[in-house]
Amino acid sequence: MLKKIVLISESQKEIISTSKILVTGGAGFIGSNLCEKLIDLGAKVRCLDNFATGYKSNLDAIIDNPNFELIEGDIRDLETCHKACEGIDYIFHEAALGSVPRSLKDPITSNEVNVSGFLNMLVAARDAGVKRFIYAASSSTYGDSEKLPKVEDKIGKPLSPYAITKYVNELYADIFQKSYQLDTIGLRYFNVFGRKQDPNGAYAAVIPKFVMQFMKYESPVINGDGTYSRDFTYIDNVIQMNLLAMTVQDEKAVNQVYNTAVGDRTNLVELTQLLKKHLSAFDPEIAKVEVKHGPNRPGDIPHSLASVQKAKDLLNYDPKYHIDEGLREAVKWYWNNL
Repeated sequence: MLKKIVLISESQKEIISTSKILVTGGAGFIGSNLCEKLIDLGAKVRCLDNFATGYKSNLDAIIDNPNFELIEGDIRDLETCHKACEGIDYIFHEAALGSVPRSLKDPITSNEVNVSGFLNMLVAARDAGVKRFIYAASSSTYGDSEKLPKVEDKIGKPLSPYAITKYVNELYADIFQKSYQLDTIGLRYFNVFGRKQDPNGAYAAVIPKFVMQFMKYESPVINGDGTYSRDFTYIDNVIQMNLLAMTVQDEKAVNQVYNTAVGDRTNLVELTQLLKKHLSAFDPEIAKVEVKHGPNRPGDIPHSLASVQKAKDLLNYDPKYHIDEGLREAVKWYWNNL
C-alpha cells in the first residue's frame, strides 16, 4: 500500500488554487517539478526561462494545460521581468546559474544572472505589487563556518563567487522588505536531487552524474577520500518547503531564510554504496562497478548538515523523504527515463 504524502493543509491548497504564480527558471530541475505540482493543485502558472540550463522537455506534462503559460526570456532583461510579473500574486524565483566550479571559471556571468537578474526580479515584483517573493537561496552561504549543524543565523565567509551571489540575494531581499514592504522568504537549498535533474554536462550534480556512470558501467570519481558529507535533500521535500513558504499566514514566518534540507548527512562513499544498491535492483552487474578517487575540488566545504528546526517551528515543515527513500525514487526515475 502506498503511503499518502501530506504536504500542505486544505486551507493552503485553497490559497494555491486561487492564485496566479510565476516560476522563474521553471524549465529547470526544481522549477519544472514546482510548476507541475502547482498545476496539479489548480494554480494558474506562468514560467519564465531562457533555457540556458533548463529544458522544454521538462515541461511536457503541463505545456498544453490551459492554466500554464510559458515565456521564453532572460531575467537579465528588466523589461522581460516586468512582463512576466504582470498580474502575478506570488513568485518562486528559481532562475540562477548554479555550480561552484562554474562560478570559479566564469564569475562575471554568474554575477550577472544571480545578482543583477535577481535584482531585476525584485524590482519587477515590487512594481507589480506581488504578495510574496520566495527565492532559491543556498547552503553555500555558510561558507567557511565549521559549525554543525548549520543554523540560519550563523554563517561564515563565502568560499566561491557562487556563494557570494547567493548571499547577496539574501541581503537584497531583506532591503526590499524594509524599503518597499515586499514580503520575501529565502530557502537555502542543501544538495537537492531527484527526477529531472540533468546528469549531463561539466557541471552536473553528483547524484545524477554518478547514476548515469553506473548505468554505463563507468567508474564514478569521488573528489577526495569520500569522507566529505552532504545533507542530500530529495526534490519532494523541497517542493513541500516552497508550498509552505508561499502559503504560511503567520507574519513571524515571513521575511526569513530557512534551511531546506532533511537534517541528515551522508558521505560520498556511503552515497555510492546506496546508489549501487538501488541500481543493482535493476541490473545486478552494476554492483561490480568500482569507484575511483580524485583530488578535492576547490571551493568545496568538507561537511554540510542542516538544522531544519526553524522550518519545523515556523512553517510546519515535515520532510517525508530521507536519503535512502529519496535515492530509491530518483534511481527508479532515471532508470525509466535515461
